[in-house]
Amino acid sequence: MSCSESLRQAMRQRGVRVTPQRAVILETVAHLGGHPTASEVYREASRLLPGLNSATVYRALDSLKAAGLVDTMDRGDGVRFALHDVDHPHHHLVCASCGRELELEPRLITELASRIRRRTGFRLHAGHLTLTGHCQDCSDSSEEEG
Repeated sequence: MSCSESLRQAMRQRGVRVTPQRAVILETVAHLGGHPTASEVYREASRLLPGLNSATVYRALDSLKAAGLVDTMDRGDGVRFALHDVDHPHHHLVCASCGRELELEPRLITELASRIRRRTGFRLHAGHLTLTGHCQDCSDSSEEEG
């Protein structure tokens, strides 16, 4: 099965109506890799589907996220998107100073969510979490300056 057909099948399984626009947008997110912005998705998808407008891209990304087909992250420079990868769940640590991005293994967040639930009864939903702070290099250099 081709990548394109596999993504269309995933849309159908999640109850998302398959339109040419949604299919191209999901394929674009998948093929760009990384975590592109909606603008980057629009730019690339409009090459494949001339006449596509940015509002359609934003609406499609919202519906694909709601269906669990794409994940979002915010590195402080706007929301970014990635194809939801059930085989490689992960979270992100993003440095607010230099923008460096580190992957955080899910086990750490799962343990934190369990502790929160035991203490407060609150059930944390952390599908694709992004935490901001300062990486070791930026922390070290700020301590040297201070």
